[in-house]
Amino acid sequence: MKNTRLTQIVDKFRDIRIAVVGDLMLDVYIWGKASRISPEAPVPVVQVKEKSCCLGGAGNVMRNIVTLGAKVKAYGVIGDDLDGTEMKTLFEAYDIDPASLSVDGSRRTTKKERIIASAQQLLRVDFEDTGKLDDLIRQEMLGEITKLIDSNALDAIIFEDYGKGVLNENMLNHIIACAKEKNIITSLDPKPGHLMKVKGLTVMKPNRSEAFAITGTFSKGNGIAVEDDTQLHAVAAQLLDEWEPDYLIISLAAQGMALFRKDAEMVVIPTKAREVYDVSGAGDTVIAAFTLALSTGADPVEAAEIANHAAGIVVGKVGTVTVSKEELLESFKREI
Repeated sequence: MKNTRLTQIVDKFRDIRIAVVGDLMLDVYIWGKASRISPEAPVPVVQVKEKSCCLGGAGNVMRNIVTLGAKVKAYGVIGDDLDGTEMKTLFEAYDIDPASLSVDGSRRTTKKERIIASAQQLLRVDFEDTGKLDDLIRQEMLGEITKLIDSNALDAIIFEDYGKGVLNENMLNHIIACAKEKNIITSLDPKPGHLMKVKGLTVMKPNRSEAFAITGTFSKGNGIAVEDDTQLHAVAAQLLDEWEPDYLIISLAAQGMALFRKDAEMVVIPTKAREVYDVSGAGDTVIAAFTLALSTGADPVEAAEIANHAAGIVVGKVGTVTVSKEELLESFKREI
């Protein structure tokens, strides 16, 4: 992509309004040093130096959108607890209004706590409640989103499903149908363990293992060149046939990503990562950047190229991180 075209797209980011709906998480990182083994069990002893918190899950998609320069409307559920309060503070730090978040006193705020020593993750501890969400909370959320759609106050909607109970099939189908009438982009990052049969999405973005799991296909390995991977092509064709998205983006780790469309040739975008330290949150960055670029009028190949550069930036950092407009532009400049 020429620099002038990239600049045109990136400059339009500031005008885009995206609603992100899904499972919110608080990502906690405990940083330290491990220099000895515990006498109590064969595990390292970590001497803690620092603790940090950031928005995870759907919250990570939201902050990626903000750091890329667009506006976001946040929809999700937090608990009436200290972790929920911490999440509100983090939202405000990114200038994301937490007023649209729902608070459920019967559920804990989902928290994923990671212990890291010398850039190596040793352990993750999850705190979460994944039972059925109160229907009243979901209906209120649905009502607010529908009003935004009806008033043409959105350019795109991203659904982030981690199987924690916020999203369900009826909710997604209703929002997708309403959005389609207004030509609003809808994107879904699906999870095989919580499949919801929906049709009419603009964008569907699984990674390779998720795509195979969704179709019930056993993967024989991904060492084959993408162009020659007939198994991957068959899985993509099945997803396009059954889910009917306009664009199917499949992340392929070190092989980059592939864009599939009905009646069009597959497009492979090689990875832009120079070094890979941590893949946490890379999928969040991809769906945020791809949807955002598409919302500006970029074609799907341009949007995929932008998303691929964005992902290459975040995997070169440790932890759940975001990408900025400046970093994105610099990444493209390195190709010249």
